[in-house]
Amino acid sequence: MINRLEVVIGTINSGVNKAKFLATTTRDGLRCGGRRRNMDGAVHKNGSSEHGHGSSQGWRGDLVAEEIKRLITEKDLKPGDRLPREVELQQLFSVSKSTIREALKSLEVQGLIKVTTGPSGGMVVEVPLDRTLQLLQNYLFFKDVSIDDIYTVRKLLEPELAAGAVPYLTEQDFDALEASIACCDRPASVHGGPDIVRQRQEDVNFHDILAAANPNTFLRFSCELINEMIRQLIEFRNDTPQAEHERFGQANVKIHKAITKAARERDVEKVRELMTVHMTEAPRYVKRMKGKLRGRLILDSEIRRRVRARNVAPADSDEVDGVDGGE
Repeated sequence: MINRLEVVIGTINSGVNKAKFLATTTRDGLRCGGRRRNMDGAVHKNGSSEHGHGSSQGWRGDLVAEEIKRLITEKDLKPGDRLPREVELQQLFSVSKSTIREALKSLEVQGLIKVTTGPSGGMVVEVPLDRTLQLLQNYLFFKDVSIDDIYTVRKLLEPELAAGAVPYLTEQDFDALEASIACCDRPASVHGGPDIVRQRQEDVNFHDILAAANPNTFLRFSCELINEMIRQLIEFRNDTPQAEHERFGQANVKIHKAITKAARERDVEKVRELMTVHMTEAPRYVKRMKGKLRGRLILDSEIRRRVRARNVAPADSDEVDGVDGGE
């Protein structure tokens, strides 16, 4: 039995120009900014309903979900802030428990909130990159997107991302960059697969470290999203010679060392120049290794599996179809 329903707010953009949000419960429903909202029908200035009381519960759930989004935005709620309890939301919107739960479930699927049961609060959540990638990949599934398209955009963004990160890199960041390089600066073991996968992932992780240091939120998000696409959607054939992977890895190690050295010297222009070279060379290696972009829809079950996989050692993830990732 649910004793208390805690709802934790995820990230939502509240930078739009806001109108003051006033909500009071009335006999007929919710009055918002002078308008009476009846959850059994549409909203009009005079309080009349377009659909009447015959509307489906699903429609009411969608309407409540929209009002909760408005509440999050108007009250400028942040990750970790909580919405009212379930019973309070019922009273606020004058709807049934099932309608409130449907609305909350809809928002949870979108990644805006996290619903937990029990008297204690839940964890802080943000809209996950995995979920964003899923939506983008499912959109691109119906488009003609190539590896060249991805690297054309990456060549434009990565040099600026790296250059912008230079002034903000800390000693801890440099340690992480060097650890990433060290992981790739050795031949893959005789076991092949797991080590190659880990090294190709570390190639991309190097760029994630730079992204995390860049203060431009939108640029950082764009590059992290591309990195995640490369990590998950580009694959190499199983019959690609290990020597090819090692050549690719050593080329990445060499340029990554040069970028790290220039960044330590706080040479912004040198970092930009080196990253441009890097983004020009990388797709050539990918093509030579017959890398391809997997055109498929991403399932929710895959996202859950990836989240669980992050909690285990990379060497344990040896069940792969081909070798994923790579710069």
